[in-house]
Amino acid sequence: MTPLFTDTHAHLDVDDFKDDLPNLIERAQAAGVVRIFIPAVDEKSVDALLRVCAAYPDYCYPMIGLQPEEVMGNYASVLTRMHDRLVADGAHRFIAIGECGLDFYWTREYEQEQLKAFEEQVKWAVEFQLPLEIHCRKAQNELLAIMRPYMNELPGGVFHCFTGNEQEAMAYLKFSKFCLGIGGVSTFKSSHLRETLPAVVPLDRIVIETDSPYMAPVPHRGQRNEPAFSRLVLQQLAQSYGIDEIELAQITEANVRRVFSIGTDKE
Repeated sequence: MTPLFTDTHAHLDVDDFKDDLPNLIERAQAAGVVRIFIPAVDEKSVDALLRVCAAYPDYCYPMIGLQPEEVMGNYASVLTRMHDRLVADGAHRFIAIGECGLDFYWTREYEQEQLKAFEEQVKWAVEFQLPLEIHCRKAQNELLAIMRPYMNELPGGVFHCFTGNEQEAMAYLKFSKFCLGIGGVSTFKSSHLRETLPAVVPLDRIVIETDSPYMAPVPHRGQRNEPAFSRLVLQQLAQSYGIDEIELAQITEANVRRVFSIGTDKE
């Protein structure tokens, strides 16, 4: 029996996949991936990912948001147009707000703009009652400080690409409606996630992701990542938690349905 689970974060709209997307989808389905969530990173990507979702309805699902590394001086006008789109299309078209968040890994050039842009998108999550798909690098304290005033109003979400330590995990888990997105890093030899996650993160707070085409798991590290490789993440998590792959898939699927309000009709 093949485990059935969701890849909650894959950038299938990018050029890396333009030549073989149908084959990629087939490989994902063969690996047990029952749906794929596609985050926006900027305005242009919204149209691109909607085209992918239209080509694969009830399999690929869209998000809308402004990724922190794409926040520039014109962020306010970009967010205004995105918000107008949310209002016009209806929140039902998008399953989440994201990819949004903070990223001070390389530079703080647009620090204030990032802070304002993220808080604006947090407000969208409250307004439309859509979960957040959150990107955070070297900015956890600032990010959580923005989120805390909205904690009770937020419907939930995912802290995407979690690679932190026990203390960082526990800080995120205080947001009880949120899960941690676990991807290929969990398979790296250098990663401490195999020990950190079972120690402090309950299984009902985890979802699986690839971040395709980035962050491919072992043995594909350094190659183009794709949703089919999420099966390797599932296998590693099952081993780390000492449970069967089928059981882990069922638990993470329940988490996906809870956070994203996705039904079970496909299963």
